[in-house]
Amino acid sequence: MRWWDIDPVLELERDLFPEDAWSRGMFWSELAHSRGPEATRRYVVAEEGDRIVGYAGLVASGEQADVQTLSVARDRWGSGLGPQLLTELLRAATAFECAEVMLECRVDNARAQKLYERFGFQPIGLRRGYYQPGNVDAVVMRLSMASDSGSAADDPSVNGVQGTETHD
Repeated sequence: MRWWDIDPVLELERDLFPEDAWSRGMFWSELAHSRGPEATRRYVVAEEGDRIVGYAGLVASGEQADVQTLSVARDRWGSGLGPQLLTELLRAATAFECAEVMLECRVDNARAQKLYERFGFQPIGLRRGYYQPGNVDAVVMRLSMASDSGSAADDPSVNGVQGTETHD
């Protein structure tokens, strides 16, 4: 993801998460911390022609990575784009030498939970009222990279996802 992607990403973000969308400043801050030798973030976008149809981001800290966001345009749901974006994040976690990947997912987002479970994420807890202002709970999920067979990170279907290395 580059700075010029922020406005189209924000448009998609607001469509998908009208109550708790990230702000422009939040995306700028994440991108500002995704450059240079100390960078521990990876943000990617998926484009279809001139249109951004998905985006995802991950932050690594020591041996743990956290999926910060993963979103796909409604008209691309079921197209395989979500798995492609998640595969790209898991590749980044591997490059960052993370032992586990964590994430929070809205309890009312069964589609996303199923995606994460297909990749081996396990629910480990609940955060009450995590998503504001809607006061929606989040299920906390974890993937142990040691138990990951590597097949997701080696999935050739990720072709077509455009991203910028952030750990150079």
